[in-house]
Amino acid sequence: MTQGTPGKGAAAPTLWDRTRQLAAQEILQTALRLFTQQGYDETTIAQIAREAGVSQRTLFRYFGAKEDLIGGSEERFVTLLTETVRNQPAGTGAWEALRAAFEAALSLHTSPEQALERFRLVHHTESLRAAYLGKRVRCQEELLPLLEAGLAPSGTDRGQARAIVATAFACFDAATATWLENDGQGDILDLYDRGLAAVHG
Repeated sequence: MTQGTPGKGAAAPTLWDRTRQLAAQEILQTALRLFTQQGYDETTIAQIAREAGVSQRTLFRYFGAKEDLIGGSEERFVTLLTETVRNQPAGTGAWEALRAAFEAALSLHTSPEQALERFRLVHHTESLRAAYLGKRVRCQEELLPLLEAGLAPSGTDRGQARAIVATAFACFDAATATWLENDGQGDILDLYDRGLAAVHG
């Protein structure tokens, strides 16, 4: 995610912070290049560290696991989506809140090109696909109480709230798959909106 100008009262990033950000980006770019060139499963942490010019110990300080080099840690992913939904303004509906969560998730990518590389790897690597599905299931369960707490229409029970979350994620996955088929042309959220509109009829 790109860094914006600090808001009023926010501390500006220190030199140490900027150095860490640059180091993490260098490691990430190296990993994505190697994954794309030779495959995720065929690329080792040792090779990524060597190519990035850091030790494996240093690499693991920035990224806790090899999978984190693709989609970030599960905790970060789940926290980002749930906090985005939780922090929506009063009166926001469930569908709008979930769309905002997907927009926040997409903002983790520094560019459309990086997003395309990552999504391709996830969709075409069995182990990464399985990990993503696990994240998705956990995230859906974490979002349920937030919808039941007031985002979903009055009278919505747990089963209906679960259906809303599952539908939103299914439409997001469909949008991502279409975006990949189109080689990254267009906007994923526009595709999501069109898919959701088709479901709503």
